[in-house]
Amino acid sequence: MRLILLGAPGAGKGTQAAFICQKYGIPQISTGDMLRAAVKAGTPLGLQAKAVMDSGALVSDDIIIGLVKERIAQPDCANGFLFDGFPRTIPQADAMKAAGVKLDYVLEIDVPFDAIIERMSGRRSHPASGRTYHVKFNPPKAEGLDDVTGEPLIQRDDDKEDTVKKRLEVYSAQTRPLVDYYSTWAAAEPAAAPRYRAISGLGTVDEITARALQALAG
Repeated sequence: MRLILLGAPGAGKGTQAAFICQKYGIPQISTGDMLRAAVKAGTPLGLQAKAVMDSGALVSDDIIIGLVKERIAQPDCANGFLFDGFPRTIPQADAMKAAGVKLDYVLEIDVPFDAIIERMSGRRSHPASGRTYHVKFNPPKAEGLDDVTGEPLIQRDDDKEDTVKKRLEVYSAQTRPLVDYYSTWAAAEPAAAPRYRAISGLGTVDEITARALQALAG
């Protein structure tokens, strides 16, 4: 099972990726993890990437594709892999296609943006313990206070509504076009292209997992 998982920030990709990887016995591969591993291992590509990151620049698609090819050649990818957060852009998808990286599925977890904003901007956390709450879906017993210690809860900067909206704008501009890219490719060349599936990311975690596994079985 070789697949790409697509979805906006806050769509629940991380949660579903864990279930899918467990079910198929495949590793979850994110660009960040790959970069960190290559830098740590000191591979030629890792050293190249480190120099770019140290300068504050973005790592080029060439380096990323090189790392992807290195990573999926490793033994734990023999049964497949799940790409999380990669490819992020059309040039990365093109480069992967040109490199002949074979994929079975592209699975999109689709959640309306207003639901994501509500989901993320309502999160509150207790920094010392890591306990998390949601003002609507999982409120603390006393408003704004941790259930166990009674200490004040905070809203993380990246959960603030303005930040969430900015992240969704970036996703719309850069990554959302991949949905069209893969669905168009699947329609044009069904034999060569990965099968594109979209599922709703609304509902309970179990409901969404059931939808994901059903989409990948058909």
